[in-house]
Amino acid sequence: MTDKARPTPRACPICGKAVEQAFRPFCSPRCRDVDLNRWLTGRYVVPGREDDAEDPE
Repeated sequence: MTDKARPTPRACPICGKAVEQAFRPFCSPRCRDVDLNRWLTGRYVVPGREDDAEDPE
């Protein structure tokens, strides 16, 4: 098997441990919940364009 064909081992984006298939891309339910909490509290934000106004007027 060539190096390009081997999947690279992934690390949990929260703690850096090895990813568990059941919780992918995280290593545990705790890290999954930490990530969800960060989205819900606004720590993570997907930037939008300035002209994305709700009212087109």
